Amino acid sequence: MRRTPAIGRVPVRDVRPAVECGRRPAKAVAGETIRVTATVFREGHDAVGANVVLRDPKGRRGPWTPMRELSPGSDLWGAEITPDATGRWTFRVEAWSHPLATWWHTAAIKVPAGIDIGVVLEEGAGLYERAAAGVPKGPERSLVLAAAQALGDDSLPVHERMKAALSPEVDALLARHPLRDLVTASDPMPLLVERERALYGSWYEFFPRSEGTAEQPHGTFRTAARRLKPIADMGFDVVYLPPVHPIGTTFRKGRNNTLTAGPDDVGVPWAIGSPEGGHDSVHPGLGTIEDFDFFVGEARALGLEVALDFALQCSPDHPWVHKHPEWFHHRPDGTIAYAENPPKKYQDIYPVAFDADLEGLVAETVRVLRHWMGHGVRIFRVDNPHTKPVVFWERVIAEVNGPDPDVIFLAEAFTRPAMMHTLAQIGFQQSYTYFTWRNSKRELTDYASELAGEAAAYMRPNFFANTPDILHAYLQHGGRPAFEVRAVLAATLSPAWGIYSGYELCENTPLREGSEEYLDSEKYQLRRRDWEAAAREGRTIAPLVTKLNTIRREHPALQRLRNLRFHQTDNDSVLAYSKSTGADTVIVVVNLDPHHTQEATVSLDMPQLGLDWHAALSVHDELTGETYHWGRTNYVRLTPGSAPAHVLHVGRSTPRIGGPAAS
Repeated sequence: MRRTPAIGRVPVRDVRPAVECGRRPAKAVAGETIRVTATVFREGHDAVGANVVLRDPKGRRGPWTPMRELSPGSDLWGAEITPDATGRWTFRVEAWSHPLATWWHTAAIKVPAGIDIGVVLEEGAGLYERAAAGVPKGPERSLVLAAAQALGDDSLPVHERMKAALSPEVDALLARHPLRDLVTASDPMPLLVERERALYGSWYEFFPRSEGTAEQPHGTFRTAARRLKPIADMGFDVVYLPPVHPIGTTFRKGRNNTLTAGPDDVGVPWAIGSPEGGHDSVHPGLGTIEDFDFFVGEARALGLEVALDFALQCSPDHPWVHKHPEWFHHRPDGTIAYAENPPKKYQDIYPVAFDADLEGLVAETVRVLRHWMGHGVRIFRVDNPHTKPVVFWERVIAEVNGPDPDVIFLAEAFTRPAMMHTLAQIGFQQSYTYFTWRNSKRELTDYASELAGEAAAYMRPNFFANTPDILHAYLQHGGRPAFEVRAVLAATLSPAWGIYSGYELCENTPLREGSEEYLDSEKYQLRRRDWEAAAREGRTIAPLVTKLNTIRREHPALQRLRNLRFHQTDNDSVLAYSKSTGADTVIVVVNLDPHHTQEATVSLDMPQLGLDWHAALSVHDELTGETYHWGRTNYVRLTPGSAPAHVLHVGRSTPRIGGPAAS
């Protein structure tokens, strides 16, 4: 029978961050600061102390990290730790009886009252002697021993005996080297530290096949490579490609998802597989594997990583259908069931069935992924992972990330929260989110707070403002101002964000009213865009996108998630929030109404900014270049199309004199 672990002499409870009570690792990236908290207490009235012990992947103990009680009387203690390298770390909380703090409290009451002064000071002398043993030899230890000697010297006046013990120098020494009794340690908690791109990055999705020429409409990897520099110039870090594999012809879809394809219809890239090959092949119309290598090399030279879509499904023409029939669900009449997500039907796609040969599917999936890793791909956007067993992904990601921890998997799972959270917990480094459908002030506040709260221990959101599948009504009816607002929100609320090609042109025509599908969707046809004409005629918000990505690179605060804090406004159409990292603080104020000018008073929670309530701020708007003088309350007026938002960098604060400032 398994015994319940002893609770310890000084109880340490509810250590966080914790994923499944420590059975799975919490997540961070190298250089990210995370807060560790625990409930620490003991019987009676004696004082307690606590600290965090951080151990690196080699098991080496990090520097002493003292904890503090976050709110007096709460028993909730916290400290911040910053792992500085990738790998599997651990941390634990040590709690202990704090005899010196107990003595300080007693002495502060009894000595002024003249109660047992001699006994109290003699007891203090003994404690300081004990404490000195834990201080490094040399001048520092001598300082503590001198305090002990003074406390025990009854020939001195009382205030002289106390003076040395209560000096700032001695106090600082004993904060670094406290006297600890009854030390109790929590179990080690796992912490997986990954590379920065797992948390922070700007993504751009486009279809290489649409980047053709007038003479040759179907683009290739080499013609598509010409689009890479404009993407890099907009400040993106990752260029994401839909599937680049051969496309089946059986039940091929025509334009706008029609069931009858014409001879010139190119098909859906997610209908993977034909006689030319499957998941480890490239579409002949895009070129060869050498052309793909050229594309990846061009991207790398521009500072871009290539993310490749991994969609574990097949067209009826995929080689697996004949080679591995056990990988598919056969109906009683012998046919294979095509994919459905009612009311959507995907007659050109066969889903994979896992229970007949899970081992074979794991092995083949890992083989395919390693094939593309061998061609320079270190990021995979996984299509619909929620339609496959969780245990399958857990095994696949573990097998890939074991020897290659730098490989990143993004879960494209717009599904129930339990599934989304579990996929993140079992290994996916990033997740799509419900951001697209969160548009009101309350929706955005609640959802972003949830993501930046306890969920941030394992789930990293990627805020895509649109996708080839999702054109939200807010964008359909809000025009260019709506695209600007959503870009500002996505780029500043989340450290990872992305757009699908055409967003910068504010493409917003739906297939029909009430649909989130695009008219003439690029999923079913080629879509050439005249980027130069759009720029020349001012029909693009690319300059805003470029500015946002520049701001993100210049401000570390925007590269983190757990630091998000919301501030009060008196208008439900105006949202205000801030992010702070070290000395860098950014305040964002957004007009959520794409149709009308909105005014509001923004009431800053100054302590959340690390400032006194009456501090005066100099804030620089990174979007416009203007500088304002702000304080606790501030008037804003935001107009769609010209000034939809403030992205304010907080400068040096000064004591506040006078009333509220205005923008």
